[in-house]
Amino acid sequence: MSAEESERLPFEPNKKRQKPAKATSKPTAAKPESPKKEKKKPRYSKEEVGIPQVVSQRMMRRVAGFSGVPTSLGILTLIASYLLLTQAGIKLPPVAVLLVNMGFFGLGVLGISYGALSASWDEERTGTLLGWNEFTTNWGRMVSAWRESRQKNI
Repeated sequence: MSAEESERLPFEPNKKRQKPAKATSKPTAAKPESPKKEKKKPRYSKEEVGIPQVVSQRMMRRVAGFSGVPTSLGILTLIASYLLLTQAGIKLPPVAVLLVNMGFFGLGVLGISYGALSASWDEERTGTLLGWNEFTTNWGRMVSAWRESRQKNI
């Protein structure tokens, strides 16, 4: 396996897409348009570009776990503070309830990103329970893709 292939995502197409040629500033004779527009053939099929079903389901399970648990705890915090106030007569400071609630909901939002990035993007490998190794690998891939696209735009 070459270095280029090892950096490539498992479901990424082998060939890079070519940019369309820039239009020249010279005026050209207008071609009469036919009533039927020609259909452009897609360069890659849906299966080549899309995320495989196995990987997508793995991501969704991890997102549900890493965002669902903190979000549920945030909702339970509201219920528990209400029950403590009405049933036991314990009055919690509203700021404390708000901060704990915001913390849990914030962790839920972060869990969405971590769940998607901590899933193994390789179809044959499931990855670890917490997915830290997969997260670092996928984060590195994402950062290198951002840098590459920024270099092309400059």
